[in-house]
Amino acid sequence: MTDIPELTGPIGPQRTIRLTLVYEGTRYSGWQVQPGRSTVQGALAEAIRGVTGETILPRGSSRTDAGVHAAGQVAEITLAKDLPPERVRDALNFYSRPHPLAVLKVARAPEGWSARFAATGRAYRYRILNRRSRPALEAGRVWHIHGTLDAAAMQAAAQLLLGQHDFSAFRAAACQATSPLRTLDRLEVRREGEEVTVIAEARSFLHHQVRNLVGTLAEVGVGKRDTAWPRAVLDGRDRTRAGQTAPAEGLCFMAVRYGVPLEWV
Repeated sequence: MTDIPELTGPIGPQRTIRLTLVYEGTRYSGWQVQPGRSTVQGALAEAIRGVTGETILPRGSSRTDAGVHAAGQVAEITLAKDLPPERVRDALNFYSRPHPLAVLKVARAPEGWSARFAATGRAYRYRILNRRSRPALEAGRVWHIHGTLDAAAMQAAAQLLLGQHDFSAFRAAACQATSPLRTLDRLEVRREGEEVTVIAEARSFLHHQVRNLVGTLAEVGVGKRDTAWPRAVLDGRDRTRAGQTAPAEGLCFMAVRYGVPLEWV
């Protein structure tokens, strides 16, 4: 049996700690706490309460949707005690059991630092299993498309969407962003065996933007549309003309950039 990490420290000025998290999103109703639902933010808050007795809602760099995973979510917590970050990590990992989340890294954050507003870039990866047989080991972590996808055609179409645009055509109806303008820095499609991967990077994304882009590119991949069609959809700014919203399970929030290049892939 693992011992509970001992946490002692002086009470003084509040200390903000930066956390890097991983989680499997299948059982969660997204990041943000919701009454009566299991969420990542709620599970982490429960673990913090076990560690310090404080009721604290961690503040994340992004809100992931229900069923979306994370390999590099970043969050901040502000504690009343000045505790060693490494012990906070170990204690949170102890108290977060049996939730499918873990704290990978911890560090003291500069005064006034914000996990959300200090971010200068975010990266997502979307995985498509492209074979006749349904997923088994990867169930819940990929979108299964059994018809052959033309990844090269999807890549060609994706390059026409880079740059700053009005992404209204790829925005969820419930999106609360004040502007549909976003700058898409990277949208790369590549095949590795039976898997087609879509990588998207931008400073920030609209609600469902990545999943709507993937669903639209998939129409090109299966041969229903030509490579110019996604750009025509973009220019038309009409969500009803775009492809489906790709399922949540294929999406993973990979990394956040804070003034340095993303080096995760």
